[in-house]
Amino acid sequence: MQSEQKQVAIVTGASRGAGRGIALALAKKGMIVYVTGRSTTVGSAFGWDGSVLPGTVYETAEQINQAGGTGIAVVCDHSDDAQTAELFAQVEKEQGRLDILVNNAAFIHEQLIEQKPFWEKDLDACKILDVGLRSAYVASWYAAKIMTKQNSGLIVFGSSFGASCYMHGPAYGAQKAGVDKLVHDMAVDFKGTAVRTVSIWMGPLLTERSALAGDVSKDEQYEQFMATAESPEFIGDIIYAIAHDPKGDELSGHTVISAEIAQRFNITDRDGLQPPSYREMLGSPNPPNPAVVY
Repeated sequence: MQSEQKQVAIVTGASRGAGRGIALALAKKGMIVYVTGRSTTVGSAFGWDGSVLPGTVYETAEQINQAGGTGIAVVCDHSDDAQTAELFAQVEKEQGRLDILVNNAAFIHEQLIEQKPFWEKDLDACKILDVGLRSAYVASWYAAKIMTKQNSGLIVFGSSFGASCYMHGPAYGAQKAGVDKLVHDMAVDFKGTAVRTVSIWMGPLLTERSALAGDVSKDEQYEQFMATAESPEFIGDIIYAIAHDPKGDELSGHTVISAEIAQRFNITDRDGLQPPSYREMLGSPNPPNPAVVY
């Protein structure tokens, strides 16, 4: 990546939660960070208990500025391909490059963490396959056109152990398994360029929603997970390190576990915490298969 100008990132779904924290971590590295979201006023998003969640895309952009980066808010519904196209056209026009894309936007259904079989949840729960899987493909499609032209860049997908174990139901699991496969196959297509793709299995995250989840689920295991939960900023530090790793090609096409890959870069979380990996309990990412069939 070039050092003579500020590097540019897009973080989708950054009004709050993982996206907001990742964007702030990149901002602390001095990056120009475009943040997308649908929340323009507080009161448009709700927690598991029906309470109003804080955060808007504009607030995140301002926090980026305060953190030392340059924040640019773009109101974007990633279920609309035209709005996604406009986002990337804006970035290319204003910056002429794109160094990091973080695919974080996803549809979070209000029944996601309810302990019910999928047919007893609303059919709308499957929309995570639209905004979460398909939308990530579309964003990556536009990013690839910019990155291959400059011959550099990193496309990151937020994933989880739900790609391996049962977590929150079939739709959630299929979305996570799907983005892992996008990473593998996109890396094959990027061969011969300096563009990389990586999927990150995050551990339990400290977000506005997760703070409420324990009260709703009443699950003792969940409380144990949250005791060593990762901050979204921790994930952002990992993404930045991967993007600037001279040996980063080794990771392209792979799915990595945040707690494990952090050790490669000597990255710790808040107060020096080294979050645990849940590989033994929840499963392992599939290694890339070298076979290529056209």
